[in-house]
Parts: sequence; structure tokens; C-alpha cells
Amino acid sequence: MSQKIISAHDITEAVEALCVSAAFDLPEDVQACLDAAQQKECSDLGRWAFDKMAANRVIAHEERMPLCQDTGLALIFVDLGQDVQVVDGTLEEAVQSGVARAYEGAYLRKSVVDDPLFDRVNTQDNTPAIIHYRVVAGNELKICVMPKGGGSENMSALAMLKPAQGIEAVKDFVYNTVVNAGGNPCPPTIVGVGIGGNAEYALELSKKALGRPLGQSHADERYAKLEQELLERINASGVGPQGFGGNTTALAVHIEYFPTHIAMLPVGVSLNCHVARHKQVVL
Repeated sequence: MSQKIISAHDITEAVEALCVSAAFDLPEDVQACLDAAQQKECSDLGRWAFDKMAANRVIAHEERMPLCQDTGLALIFVDLGQDVQVVDGTLEEAVQSGVARAYEGAYLRKSVVDDPLFDRVNTQDNTPAIIHYRVVAGNELKICVMPKGGGSENMSALAMLKPAQGIEAVKDFVYNTVVNAGGNPCPPTIVGVGIGGNAEYALELSKKALGRPLGQSHADERYAKLEQELLERINASGVGPQGFGGNTTALAVHIEYFPTHIAMLPVGVSLNCHVARHKQVVL
């Protein structure tokens, strides 16, 4: 396969556009699921919450305002084709620059502090973003931007289960994580579940699961069945839209898995709020 040369400047512009669009424009797959869920919601307060969500996304799109005041910590997944050469700068610098330009130019809230414990001084441009790189075959550069708000991110959880505890322990952990979160992650949520790997990779898998097209079942029928079982159980919990009660606590459960050690069964859970911001481009 022939080598492709991509300018760092083009990468910066692409990331900037993705960050702005993610902040202002509800993804089409999310809107379709919200519309379908609204028709099935049984709670009066739940339907009221759905009406407010619908009005919010129209205002955000038409007036170019953020879907949520918390415009998030930029989480970015980069698949770099091994036949791609980045010129006129580094890939890391290009991506970080795109985030900074978006948050400054579009007047998005800057939510990143330089030291998490002591100084906590705002970096003023929402960088550094958290970037996960993967080298893949081919000559394409795929960039997926997922701004992650603090309210939903604070509800993340990790369990290092014993293999003997099996599937029921996995189900209980995922269910309890979502229900205990209540209205904090602004439900209806998308529930990302990572199973396997090790402690840090289980949580990374749960983040990657959030980027899957909403409602797209896992390719493995066993995991697809588990996703559906968890979704039905979560929606029977009664948490409901925005935690007001109802039968729509989650729009989807997405699971990703990875091989693990014989003595381990790591399970990571990440929740996306109802706007589930994600945008991607292939260069």
C-alpha cells in the first residue's frame, strides 16, 4: 500500500472542527435513540425531561451553543495507519493544538487544571487532552473525539472480580454502578463496559465501547445477549430520565472485551450522559 503524507496543520484543523461539532451537534445515532425512547417513556416527569432534552438540542444546533455547559475533558482515540507519515509537526502537537483552538475559538468552557491535587490552576485552553494511540494497517488516520463531562466521568467504576464469580457478578456490578449513579450522569445514559485485559485496560475498553454507533449490538452473540439483558434490567430499575423516575435509564449497553490473565476478571464501567458526544473523521 502506498504511503500517505498528512500535514500536521490538516490534523489540527480536523480536530478543531470535531471538537466544535461535538459540543454543538447531537450525533444522529443518539438523536434517533432519544426520539425512540421518548415514545416509550411511561413517566410524566420522564416525558417532561425528554421534552427539555429535545428543546436543548435544537437550541444548541441552531444558535451554535454547547449541548452542555460542561464541555468536557477531551478524550481522543487515534488510529494511525502504519503507512501514514505526518509532516510539518508531530501528531501529538497537532492534536493538542486542535483541541486548544476549538476551546478558545468557540468559547467552550475550559475545564482542565494543570495539577490535580495541589495547585489546580486552569490551563486556559482545555489541554492536555487524553489521547489513546493505536497503530493499524493501512494509510489512513482515524480520529475520534469524545468530550467527557465530569458528572458522568465521576460515575466510572472498576471491579477486579475473581474468575469464579462469573457472569452473574459482572451483571450485578454493571447494574449496581448505573443505579448507584442515579441522576448524576444525566441519564438516559450510554453504558460502556470493558471486560478483560488488566485494570487500566478494562476502563479504556469501556471508553472505546462508548464510541460504537449507538445501539449497534456486539458481533459476538453471547455478548450481544448480555448487552440486551443488562439494558432491560437497568431500565427496569426506575431511575429514569435525569433521575426523575421512569423506564428509560439507559439508551444502550455496549460491551468490549479483551483476553486476560487466568487469575483475573477485570470489569470497567464508563457512563456517557444523554448527549453522548462523539465525532470522528478519517484523513
